[in-house]
Amino acid sequence: MADELANTVLYDVSDGLATITINRPDAMNAMNTAAKVALRDALLAASADADVRAVLLTAAGRAFCVGQDLKEHVASLTATREAGSGNALSTVREHYNPIVRAITEMAKPVVAGVNGVAAGAGFGFALAADYRVVADTASFNTSFAGVALSADSGVSWTLPRLIGQSRAADLLFFPRSISAQDAYELGIVNRVVPAAELAEQAGAVARALADGPTVAYAALKESMAYGAGHTLAESLEKEDELQTRAGRSKDHTIAVEAFLAKEKPVYLGK
Repeated sequence: MADELANTVLYDVSDGLATITINRPDAMNAMNTAAKVALRDALLAASADADVRAVLLTAAGRAFCVGQDLKEHVASLTATREAGSGNALSTVREHYNPIVRAITEMAKPVVAGVNGVAAGAGFGFALAADYRVVADTASFNTSFAGVALSADSGVSWTLPRLIGQSRAADLLFFPRSISAQDAYELGIVNRVVPAAELAEQAGAVARALADGPTVAYAALKESMAYGAGHTLAESLEKEDELQTRAGRSKDHTIAVEAFLAKEKPVYLGK
């Protein structure tokens, strides 16, 4: 299992940028247990590492992630039925929920570099990211209803907030492939780029964030998440709290001094 865990997700840190690559290209990066555990642990490692200032989540091969490995899932269902006990769907609680929470709750920006189809949980991972750079050949599919399941990986929360309740219901009840351009027009993705340039352009976005004011990005991320579930009055109070935190950072002083000197700031991420 250790070798499988090491190979299914690649993890690299360079100058403050953690690159996490789902690496099951022959299976279109379908999530078996080893991949789910490895992805969860890689994200938690990036979150806990003070030297990591931004994360790029991407994948090897022609797919980003097609969601649950259904071969493994069917085998798990069969084993559960034969045993008369167990829970073949415990993976939502044990793996998918922690993966999405690691992406959304880490105090640093996460960029999804979507190289191909993102379906089911893979769609959820992309939606959980703070910024999505997508190859023009990529596509998206909720998939869940197509296999008689409800949504997981945060899709029931993220998708309506991005495109509205009505459009989200349409994509969830009638799962189908939507193109990168359609996803852009719906507001699901931030940038669509030529497939041959995805690695370079997604990497450039992630690098810019890794070199930026990390404390401010963390505050912005927290404020948007907070505002999604609170009143305006509560959100204004939260903004005051977070602005105070950002204002006390070294990066704020650096930014102001650079502005007055008409220089480009070099942030410390503190």
